[in-house]
Amino acid sequence: MPQDQLEGLTTFFAVAEQQSFSAAAVKLGVSPSAVSQSIRSLEHRLHTVLFNRTTRSVSLTEVGAQYLERIGPSLLDLLAAAEEIQEVGQEPSGLLRLNVPRSGYMIALQPLLREFLDLYPKVNVELSLDNRLVDIVAAGFDAGIRFGDLVEKDMIAVKIGPPISAYVVASPQYLERHGVPEHPHDLLRHACICVRHVTTGQIERWEFARGQDRLKLAVSGRMILNDSATLVQAAIDGLGVAYMISGYIERFVQSGRLVRLLADWSPALPGLTLYYADRRRVPLKLRALIDFVRRRESAGGAADWIVA
Repeated sequence: MPQDQLEGLTTFFAVAEQQSFSAAAVKLGVSPSAVSQSIRSLEHRLHTVLFNRTTRSVSLTEVGAQYLERIGPSLLDLLAAAEEIQEVGQEPSGLLRLNVPRSGYMIALQPLLREFLDLYPKVNVELSLDNRLVDIVAAGFDAGIRFGDLVEKDMIAVKIGPPISAYVVASPQYLERHGVPEHPHDLLRHACICVRHVTTGQIERWEFARGQDRLKLAVSGRMILNDSATLVQAAIDGLGVAYMISGYIERFVQSGRLVRLLADWSPALPGLTLYYADRRRVPLKLRALIDFVRRRESAGGAADWIVA
């Protein structure tokens, strides 16, 4: 193949990925006019049109999509090989952007973040605490943390954090006033602190399991929240019974500020995962975090995730 047939392929891939000439120019560190010229030259050599262009959008033509499907995997391998060679002996560095729900931060990231930053002093971390499901690729995040059942199947997921189970808790003061529930159905007569899901707008139902018995209750109460830290504080303040996930709530139970209820009815829940786009090449800063998490999982076990 003549050498000039390879020119413009990285530009083509960037425009196809970004669906924008200007965004591709920013990613490649060149001018938009240089991107346009590179694509025109490639189309001239191939004798075909690769992109549909309007004043508002850029999209692949049918032939362009076929071309991307054919060359994409090989081009990613070439780029990955070049970058891996460049990174040999290099120290992970740069800004690592993570999209994380508050519960994911408190349960999975808080216990390890200081050690990770100490180990990689040239890596900076930007956290976006967000309970909504977002497109981490479109929003420019390197990775996200979500519960395993919420992660899209085209993402690569790595287990992070301890096993998760349900905790029903209330303050000692609340229980003195209202009594201790002995069965999940007793909660229907208690003031329960409800949670409204940000993504669906639905009030969370409380799930219980013991042996073969399974229950899902639509509890009610005078308070509806959408933040886990506020939920914990409301329970500590004696405002009602709360349904929480394990991972950091244990510290309040151990200190006596909260009492765990119906422990034999607590089901196991999907654990947290660190997830990122299915790409051939993972940035060194993200690879450092992935390897760090895997080492901690294999060496420490669940106990090391609990912060007193």
